[in-house]
Amino acid sequence: MKRFLKYTALTVMILIIWVAAIFISMDKGWWHTPFTQDKMPNEFIASVQEELQNEFVGTMAIALFKGGKLAEESFYSNDKPADRNTVFQVASLSKFVSAIGVMKLVEDGKLNLDAPVSRYLTRWRLPHSDFDNTKVTVRRLLSHTAGLTDGLGYAGFKNPKDVQSLEASLNKAIDADPGSDGRILIGVEPGSEWRYSGGGFTVLQLMVEEVSGQSFDSYMQSEIFEPLQMHSSFYQWDENFQDRLCDFYETDGSKAAQRYYTAQAASALYTSLADLEKLFHLFDEDNVNQKPVSPEFQKLMWQVEAETLGTPIYGLGTFLYTELENGGFVIGHDGKNNPPINTAFRYNPVAKDGIIMLTTGSTNFATRIASDWVFLQTGKVDALLFTMQQGKMIQIMAIGSFFILILVASIAFVRRTGK
Repeated sequence: MKRFLKYTALTVMILIIWVAAIFISMDKGWWHTPFTQDKMPNEFIASVQEELQNEFVGTMAIALFKGGKLAEESFYSNDKPADRNTVFQVASLSKFVSAIGVMKLVEDGKLNLDAPVSRYLTRWRLPHSDFDNTKVTVRRLLSHTAGLTDGLGYAGFKNPKDVQSLEASLNKAIDADPGSDGRILIGVEPGSEWRYSGGGFTVLQLMVEEVSGQSFDSYMQSEIFEPLQMHSSFYQWDENFQDRLCDFYETDGSKAAQRYYTAQAASALYTSLADLEKLFHLFDEDNVNQKPVSPEFQKLMWQVEAETLGTPIYGLGTFLYTELENGGFVIGHDGKNNPPINTAFRYNPVAKDGIIMLTTGSTNFATRIASDWVFLQTGKVDALLFTMQQGKMIQIMAIGSFFILILVASIAFVRRTGK
């Protein structure tokens, strides 16, 4: 029995060391090989164009910034030509822009980040829960820490006539992605953990409408897009932009239908590369142009509000991709939806470098390229690249653990039979 316990303890110890070593090596990027080693913007762009030949991408627009200035742009299309004014849907990148709109209301004194969101709602109420609903605050909704367990994803509607009202969608979104029943529920203690929630941003959308007295789209147009001269950005579909709308594709290369959304704040932003470049300049303190949100309130969005596995991951509507040497973070947001849309916005506030990438027809091309850009710039694996590597990491852990078990069992057998 003692021998059995000894070998069991040895096995557990080796397995722990093995699993920890693989986790750390993946986190540090020791085994990661980026798609290119070229850091300079023009060379990086050339490598992206080469990488496009390895998988299907229907439409792409990309911009790189260096030292706060636009360094390179590039475009690709399978059919309909694309340029810097082509309009894309950007999926969950919408949340990043929507959060700026919420922060405008905070700066104007119309919202309190730590007030219960229910204070601002009259058209709809949070559902009853086993927890204190007053702990569902504006801050926690922005940071996905409000205890909502909806797991929404929105698939949108193929026909604009089928789009639900905002209140109906909050009760039960019939365009919920598979895996969610569409209901917004407070399923864990508010403030206790990070749970990514599309539904939380739909609640914020209603809150903006209630506080501003405008539709969400109208508020964002007047308070954010017009001051930044983002004239090709909107949340409510505008037929005037039909000729400039990108083509949508499935991953097999077939054309896909455009989708329409109730959950505008979470999923529905239409914008162009040129407009997102203007948003990039919003974060540059040296830019003296009119800004709808002051640097002080912008930076509030970049402070740590949520962690996962002990690592900072999210601020207020903002992913914290990887930590910089001064304690700041590469910040921004990605978007992913069906039919395949993948978008990425990454900004290094220290170097004032960045990447913006918009794609259709691929589920992860933009995220993968942007994450490799971060890796080349910082030498670190960012939050989404680590997530993409988890399958490989688990596979390596499992294979190694199997051989460790076989090795220890063999040693134990030899030693036993040798006596």
